[in-house]
Amino acid sequence: MTGNTGNTGNTGNTGNTGNTGNTGNSGSGGWVFADRIDLPFVYDVLQNNTTGATPPVTAIANYPDALWDQQWKAWLILQDFATTNWKTFAPSAGARIPANPTSEINDLIKRALDERPDALGEIFAQSDEFLTYFCATLGITTNGFRATRRLLHTGLLVGTFVVMFYKDHYRRVRPSQLAPALMPPLAIPGHASYPSGHATQAHLIAKVAALALPTGATSAALKDALNTLARRIADNREIAGLHYKSDSLAGEELAAYALNLLQTAMPLAPSHASKSRFDLAVDEAKLEWS
Repeated sequence: MTGNTGNTGNTGNTGNTGNTGNTGNSGSGGWVFADRIDLPFVYDVLQNNTTGATPPVTAIANYPDALWDQQWKAWLILQDFATTNWKTFAPSAGARIPANPTSEINDLIKRALDERPDALGEIFAQSDEFLTYFCATLGITTNGFRATRRLLHTGLLVGTFVVMFYKDHYRRVRPSQLAPALMPPLAIPGHASYPSGHATQAHLIAKVAALALPTGATSAALKDALNTLARRIADNREIAGLHYKSDSLAGEELAAYALNLLQTAMPLAPSHASKSRFDLAVDEAKLEWS
């Protein structure tokens, strides 16, 4: 789900809620440079300094905003989200855990037989990260669309944050614990099944990304593609035998619940009199798409 908070080139482990998260290397680099032991670069600079003095150090008042990686900006939004009343989610009747899981288990068995062989590629590709799928759908890279990427990371982080609380609350066993023959092709995440972390994260990412897009037929098609991708990511977890259908439905509803809080219940940004950090990120992202 989301655990590796780092790679948006990977733009993010968006998914594996057991992995609770590769949040994505949003372009923060990962460079490694070699230096000489006998002649470090800093010594060479000093030797070539014609004044013979240590090069002057220019004071910088604040860390430049342009150097912030967007995943870390998203963490600031998550901190604000944590102050809201986010522990009141209640799934609808259609998304609750059924009293008898037989029907859901039988459906997973059928899907494993009929669909898993063809879906294995996507299942493995989306197990540890899927922010890159959303970047590809939006047609953005890890170097541009900074505010849009901040929204993607926000969806990933907030989705992980809320879903882990409710997983602990409901403590539903995994499908393969009831039907071992399902034998998921991936390691079973080390946490409860309901709601689905992949579903929660993917749907919230799709929803926050859609906020940045303008109106019009092209944007409508793009929003449909984002929602379809979110459902497909969640669906692949069912085909893998890792989640029940009701897990996915609850995850989608939890994403809508979290989005509502992001839009209506967030504290004001320290530097703004009327908007939250999330609102400001949405405003900046809209400018990238205008």
